[in-house]
Amino acid sequence: MSALAAGGSVPDVLVPRWLTADDREQLAAVVRDALADTTVVHPVTAVHLSDVLTELSVAAARDAVWPRAAARVRRVTGWGADVLPVRLSARELASVLTLPALPPGLRTALDRGLR
Repeated sequence: MSALAAGGSVPDVLVPRWLTADDREQLAAVVRDALADTTVVHPVTAVHLSDVLTELSVAAARDAVWPRAAARVRRVTGWGADVLPVRLSARELASVLTLPALPPGLRTALDRGLR
């Protein structure tokens, strides 16, 4: 572990948002649609949204390689087998929450961090 210099930039902290397979599919579709319309999305926001798409893929890969980690959480919480953690930074989350096409249920799940 290394210390940060005083006044230096703080690294992004990735916080898991536990989403169902349907939630992840909806999120990917909304983000792809937003990125396809370059007149609506600011270039910096587009970078963050691209990172969200990457994390959606990484979440599935992470579960395929290390299935026990999420399985323990699902077993304790009683969540379904399709629930996975999608790790988002505050900037990525803020970028997603600005999308007007984001369904209300998914917006709530992302804003609370779990479903």
